[in-house]
Amino acid sequence: MPTYLNRQFSPPKEEGSISSIFTTLTPGEEPTALPDRFSALKKDIFKEELVETWRQVLSELEGTVGEIVEKGNKLITKVSYDDVKSGCVSQAQINEIKRVGTILVTGGIPREEALGWKQQIRDYAAANVGRIKGFPEDNIQVFEIYNSIGQTLARTHPGLINTQKFLLSLWHTSISDQVKFNLPISYYDRLRIRQPGDAKFTLGPHVDGGSVERWEDSGFRTVFAKILQGGRNWREHDPFDATPRLSTRNDLYHTSNACSIFRPWQGWTALSSTGPDEGTLRIFPNLSVASSYMILRPFFRPKNPRSNSLGFGDWELDLDSSRFPGSTIGKTQELNEKTHPHLQLDKTMVSIPKVEPGDQVYWHCDVIHAVEGQHNGLGDSSVFYIPAVPLTLHNAHYLRDQRNNFIAGLPAPDFPGGEGESKCVGRGSITDVQSLEGRRMLGFEKFETSPLASKEEKEFFDNVNRILEL
Repeated sequence: MPTYLNRQFSPPKEEGSISSIFTTLTPGEEPTALPDRFSALKKDIFKEELVETWRQVLSELEGTVGEIVEKGNKLITKVSYDDVKSGCVSQAQINEIKRVGTILVTGGIPREEALGWKQQIRDYAAANVGRIKGFPEDNIQVFEIYNSIGQTLARTHPGLINTQKFLLSLWHTSISDQVKFNLPISYYDRLRIRQPGDAKFTLGPHVDGGSVERWEDSGFRTVFAKILQGGRNWREHDPFDATPRLSTRNDLYHTSNACSIFRPWQGWTALSSTGPDEGTLRIFPNLSVASSYMILRPFFRPKNPRSNSLGFGDWELDLDSSRFPGSTIGKTQELNEKTHPHLQLDKTMVSIPKVEPGDQVYWHCDVIHAVEGQHNGLGDSSVFYIPAVPLTLHNAHYLRDQRNNFIAGLPAPDFPGGEGESKCVGRGSITDVQSLEGRRMLGFEKFETSPLASKEEKEFFDNVNRILEL
């Protein structure tokens, strides 16, 4: 095995759990006021044309909310893995996947194999009592486990790899020599084994990948440039254009649990039979309109704070305050009925349809999502969090550090630090991965180019391999 330099892309993050980035998981915690500089930021960004954009978005939302209330989770596209693998997903289905921003893929992993991964986790946790952390501390439902054998096998399974290649192919860019959508890499995340009756692991509606960064970072603002141009331009916003996202800084404050890379699709793989009202994922089944509303929301406020009116005429400009509703430095972007009332989240957050062990669910990185507050089912609600992430130069830096942490048994770089699983027995290793493609996804093999590759493409892969030091 090659010798890897123990260089870190960034310093380890503070110890903790998933609760550190959500106010909803910290009882009694209130969002802190943002510094005055955020008022100046609003004035710098604002254009008069945004008033008309706000009017149009509010009008569009009325129809969007009505559709969601009528159709519920039927809006979520469900496809079979066989159709994904054979290229038989129709264009109509792809259009809906893009519009809603969420997909359920059935049958990618054999049921018994997925259940075997869950049992491996249980055995691993039992063999390392006192070394495994999670949330809540007194009855763990979300485990700070990143380096188990089960997760390692899942991340490199052909059923997941092929699904991720399909999902990443829905994205596009004008700088194709800087991102390879046909080469997914692994991004280590946690796992959940949520027991019936649990009501503590309650994640309210939120969007990961930064909060104030969406406005504060000039690169991140570029992602939403069409929305911020004003007028009707918001309708041209393309959430599947990767070009501006390759230069965003969505972790300005280096906080635990904040994703620092380009992660187009968040996702999980089911390890149990789980349906609505059984502690599952909830999503707002619309992408572009919801994003436009969220980006515009800081610039407007109700004329009467005590009124529940959602009409355009009942709202006014808010450029003097530093308020960015639902945004807190060092947290994720959170939303609720008070901060983002026009979304009517009490009606529009829909639960994922019933899944079986081995099914996969993915949602676009801008999709508003949550976790049901109460697990009212009879069995565990369990998933591995495994997203779809492409190879880029920035992501290659992260992959190198993630690989080194994996070897040492430490948490993945974006997650709470500490000794992690370094003293655990029976953790995963690269010897558990047999395929060349799987080993490459984890950063243990070189990325190779075609003899017909362009000069720019060869340079890209040379740089990637240099970063990985292979």
